[in-house]
Amino acid sequence: MAEPEVATKAPESDAAEASTASIVPGDTPAQTGASMGGLGEHCVKDKPTPFGVGPSGEMTQLGGIDVYVSKPADYPHAPSKLLLFLTGATGLHSENNQIQADRFAKEGYLVVLPDMFSDDPLPGSATYEEEKDQSIIEQIKMRAAETAKSFLIDMWLARQTPEKVLPILHKVMDAAKDEFADAVANGGGIYSVGYCFGGRMTLLLAGEKPDTVTWGQPVKDEEAGVVKKGPYIKAGAIAHATLVTREDFEGTKSPLAFVCVENDQLFSDEIREHGEKYLKENNVECEFKTYSGVPHGFGVAGEYEDAKIKVAQAEAFDQMLAWLVAH
Repeated sequence: MAEPEVATKAPESDAAEASTASIVPGDTPAQTGASMGGLGEHCVKDKPTPFGVGPSGEMTQLGGIDVYVSKPADYPHAPSKLLLFLTGATGLHSENNQIQADRFAKEGYLVVLPDMFSDDPLPGSATYEEEKDQSIIEQIKMRAAETAKSFLIDMWLARQTPEKVLPILHKVMDAAKDEFADAVANGGGIYSVGYCFGGRMTLLLAGEKPDTVTWGQPVKDEEAGVVKKGPYIKAGAIAHATLVTREDFEGTKSPLAFVCVENDQLFSDEIREHGEKYLKENNVECEFKTYSGVPHGFGVAGEYEDAKIKVAQAEAFDQMLAWLVAH
């Protein structure tokens, strides 16, 4: 059986150090940067945090999982809606991710940002401990440091499967339905936004999928046949997704908006066109908008010198917010 086509086999990371020089003449902004299977610079490290801006939410736990929660200033006195914020590989402790979550909270959403990589942080990120992979580093110590880190990130990414991540998200969502029942009820369900790696998870949560461990739920009665469950979100917005396969679109039911990057190796035109065709043929409400002259990862908070990227960043946020508000 042929391997399912994926948008990229590269590791999705916003924290590992990388060279800023392009290795391919004529790279587009979506492609420029260090080579880790074609990954661009903007995927392998956070951009500088916007000057004078910091997180305003708090760390807590839901369902035994660490989460960052950002609430509207007038909550609970004014009604809110629950938004599950799924990040790229830098995860829970990236200030840029937290600041981006805060932006949705300022628009009236109660935002829950879960630690999808619990006890297994990205190599090079804030909570990663190099000693965990010391034996691997010793094996490749004669290689360049960047090559070694790329290898570790490849291995890390291979561990971040739906089988591992989706059960974590289900724990958080189940707990949030109790903790923030008012927000869930007010919104008529849970909304989700997903960036990079988190974009694929939002897509999977938007679908009706087989009730198996692949989608984070055990089969209770194999003799009764495969039961499908989902979708788990009311609507979702996805920015520059990575690792998406054709199969991921199957069974999608919830309305989805996509922020895409022109010439993005990590969410190829072929995958995007297949997804758009599938969703429209199956009468799933969707929106695809492609942004040119921007790097992959541009939608997350971060300081850019190029004014055009700043404008596109604001437009992408407005697109995602408008989609949530409309649904």
